[in-house]
Amino acid sequence: MAILTEVRDPRVKDVTVTGVEMAPDMRSAIVHVSIMGGPAKEKLAIQGLARSAGFLQSRIADRIETRYTPKLRFELDGGIKKSIEIARMLHEVLPPPPSDGDTEPSSPSVASQDDA
Repeated sequence: MAILTEVRDPRVKDVTVTGVEMAPDMRSAIVHVSIMGGPAKEKLAIQGLARSAGFLQSRIADRIETRYTPKLRFELDGGIKKSIEIARMLHEVLPPPPSDGDTEPSSPSVASQDDA
């Protein structure tokens, strides 16, 4: 939440955290993020997040009680963009769904308890 509300770097926009991988010793964490926009915007946002890592680490330190505060590293997660692209390709290839006026194939009726 601090990324959305407290980071003041103008490069950090349209960022969604998709996952976090903690090291076994809890001294470091890889934060996977998805950034809406082109490659240039993604690069700028990652740079902004890297510059804000110290601030975000201090916010984490305020909220958790551990001996060490994890050092954050941000990596781009392309999974969401890939899924959007796959959905677009499927939309192009698959036939359109029937509209409300079209007749749908009849489905077997479900027998009620009265019919039994």
